[in-house]
Amino acid sequence: MIELRDISKKLDEFSLEDISLTVREKDYLVLLGPSGAGKTLLLETIAGIYRPDRGQILMDGKDITETPPGERQIAMVYQDYMLFPHLTLAENIAFGLKARKAPPDAIEEKVSASAEMLGISHLLHRHPHGLSGGEQQRGAIARAIVTEPRVLLLDEPLSAVDEFTTERLHREIKKIHELTGATTIHITHRFDEAYALADRIAVMRDGRIYQVDTPEVLFRRPVSCWVARFVGGKNLFRGEAVKDGGVNCVEVGGVTIKSASVLEGEVWLSIRPEDIYISRVGFDEAGLNSLAAEVRGVIDRGRLIEAEMDAGISLVTVLSRQSAQKIGLHPGKAVHVTFRAEDVHLFKE
Repeated sequence: MIELRDISKKLDEFSLEDISLTVREKDYLVLLGPSGAGKTLLLETIAGIYRPDRGQILMDGKDITETPPGERQIAMVYQDYMLFPHLTLAENIAFGLKARKAPPDAIEEKVSASAEMLGISHLLHRHPHGLSGGEQQRGAIARAIVTEPRVLLLDEPLSAVDEFTTERLHREIKKIHELTGATTIHITHRFDEAYALADRIAVMRDGRIYQVDTPEVLFRRPVSCWVARFVGGKNLFRGEAVKDGGVNCVEVGGVTIKSASVLEGEVWLSIRPEDIYISRVGFDEAGLNSLAAEVRGVIDRGRLIEAEMDAGISLVTVLSRQSAQKIGLHPGKAVHVTFRAEDVHLFKE
């Protein structure tokens, strides 16, 4: 539905460099990257606020690069909400419809429907200063969707709300996406938020897109060491991959690790912490790596326990509190760590 072709744009200290990206009809795409990556500039270029220095923007195959923002059927919600302080919430939500000179009855009906969808019908008489951060965020989203845009752009929409409200808004945003069918592009720097919401994730850095994939593929099969670290990878090693009797083996610091990957030569190796199993005894199976290890440290993360293991190389794993108690996990304890060859991801960068 949205296609970016070699988009480049320089604005102050931010820039976009030869970005090509396809966003499918009704897709929920998350742009994930650190501050300064150019995510907001890309969103504002799609919205028509800025014209690209080079490249094309297409919607449904039609070139909209020169189309004014008001004619693109695109709505944008900023992280600071940008609600008008002198207007009630109802008047804020109705603003776009009034600008289009919609009939009063239609405005009232659509404002009521969008407010009901977001659970803020009882707040329509209030002004923004009388609303919580989460309520203001809902109001900003309601103002965007009331005009029935084809494309909804969300710029860090949950950055100013607490963790409890964030989890609730995750559910609400997914519901809104299902109900409206609007193609959505959402900016965040938090990979847990991206994982919770996205159909696909595009990882950005320094004005470029480095990888576009489903959340599962992105987190388990990153294309570079930087992407792996950014999405929470902690077991990253440099090694030499060689075939040994049909099995791909990687030598890392004197430890041999089996991988299902076909890559050979000098490689990076990554193993997700949640894919490493801790037990009292080892396992001897063809498709498994099983290493004797010693617990070096244990960190309580609340819902999960994180453990650092010395298995000849330092490995970080996570397990449930119940599993940690069952094993009797503590520094100095001798255990075995086990992980499948297919969970050992190899890449070149």
